[in-house]
Amino acid sequence: MRNPSHKSLPPAPGAQPDDRATSERRAADAEMARVLKTKPLRIASDPQSGAIAYWKHEPLHDTVEPMADHVVMTYPAGSQPLERRTGKSAAIATARPGVVTIIPAGSTSRWDIHRPLHVVQLYLPQRTLLRIANEANTASPDDLLERTGHPDAITSRLLLSAADSIEGSATLDTLFRQQLTDLLATRLLAAHAGVPTIVQPTIGGLSPTILRRAIERLRSNSDADVSLSALACDAGLSRFHFCRSFKESTGLSPHAWLRQHRVEQAMNMLRESDESVVSVAAALGYSSQTAFAAAFKKLTGETPSDWRRRVR
Repeated sequence: MRNPSHKSLPPAPGAQPDDRATSERRAADAEMARVLKTKPLRIASDPQSGAIAYWKHEPLHDTVEPMADHVVMTYPAGSQPLERRTGKSAAIATARPGVVTIIPAGSTSRWDIHRPLHVVQLYLPQRTLLRIANEANTASPDDLLERTGHPDAITSRLLLSAADSIEGSATLDTLFRQQLTDLLATRLLAAHAGVPTIVQPTIGGLSPTILRRAIERLRSNSDADVSLSALACDAGLSRFHFCRSFKESTGLSPHAWLRQHRVEQAMNMLRESDESVVSVAAALGYSSQTAFAAAFKKLTGETPSDWRRRVR
């Protein structure tokens, strides 16, 4: 067991990929301590495989600077929005059990979390991922994808199991964490590296092909029919079973998924263009600026105008 320490660095000028040498990047536990402004409730580390930490932190509004380690996290309980901005892209997701967030080594992004949060984090050294990749003859660790609130019940359960072993029999728990870390590294390379793929459904969810088709329809900027009837018909399911399976796969109902997607589109438009809030609302199909502002604030905690002033 140990407590992280850190040195103070100036704020990052923007959320952009970082190509500094690994030796110049801060260790993940130190960067998390700086950003979260607290110490983990529990932490255990192993020089050969990495570290597992359990945190409870207050609301977060800060930029995570490039780290030497990959950070993989999951959420033991509760449900609340996460807002993440990397470069010119913005994402909103929901922190809840069964999802994972991945910050690849060397990346940097701005985070806004509006309420206290419990989180389990794995700090995975690049050397560990390289070893597993070589042993399994699989994807390159350099292809590890950025994820935000991404449904992955398998990785989430493995992380929570590792956190449960932080205290207890030191020898047995260390061996257990080492084995779990290898399993987690293997899972990351299999599910979160290489060419981005559609999220795999959990048990009872939609098949990858049907889920991909549904999301393509929801993302369409054309006049495609995005009614529940059309989505269910495409899937060959009743409306009831489609809704239940879609939520099992994504964690959101079709309506909530589309609302979140449109708010993410709005965030990019507000940040990258000078279009008025009224124009953005109209472009995204909202019936009024009031309806748009209400939907935006529900997910981000801010009005579109306030959010634009803060990020530009």
